[in-house]
Order: sequence, then C-alpha cells, then structure tokens
Amino acid sequence: MRFLLDQSTDARLVAFLHELGHDATRVGADYPGGIPDEHVLAIARDEGRILITDDRDFGELVIRSGLAHTGVIYLRLGNDVELSSKRERLRYVLTHYVDTLDQFLVVTPHRVRVQRSKRA
Repeated sequence: MRFLLDQSTDARLVAFLHELGHDATRVGADYPGGIPDEHVLAIARDEGRILITDDRDFGELVIRSGLAHTGVIYLRLGNDVELSSKRERLRYVLTHYVDTLDQFLVVTPHRVRVQRSKRA
C-alpha cells in the first residue's frame, strides 16, 4: 500500500511502514514542509496514497467540506503516546480494516471508527 504521512505525524512511522513492506512518504521530508492541508490531501489523492495524520483539521476537510481523498487514517491517540502504541494501533488498522482504508478512519487507543466520506 501507499501512504503519505502528514508533517505533524510521528516521522518514525515511515520506517515502520517500510518494515511492513509499504511505500510511505512524509510531508516535511519528501514534500515541502508547511504546505496547506488542502494541498496535502491533494498530493495523497493524486498519488493514490492513504493519508495518515494526527491533525483533526482533515476531518473538517473530508467530512464537512467533502473534499475528495483516497483514504485518511486520523490517529487520535494523544501527545504522550509511545511509539510502540502508535505502531500497535496502526498495525491493527492495517490488519483489521483493510477493506475500509479508502474511508476516513478515526483511530483512538481503544477503538476505530469508520466515517463514510466522498472519495476520489
């Protein structure tokens, strides 16, 4: 699978996704830092990447404004979560929600909520 990590998302998750055999890039490393969220979403859509973010603003763009996308994983895990927990939750989503990765997924420490939204 192909992923784009938002600049605010833990950069160490790129290496984790590579370990799992996925193609992963990140804003601030592979694309300019500080680009607007709408542009980040467009890059992911244009490149067929699932966006991974911990920025709640993407919910506004995707759910409320209806911007097209190819899937968003919103990691709503909090600031004090260790890398091992982030990796565990992401692995869980990639294993158990593979058929819904083209939707808007909200991932919390104890559950995953799939919100249907407009796709590309």
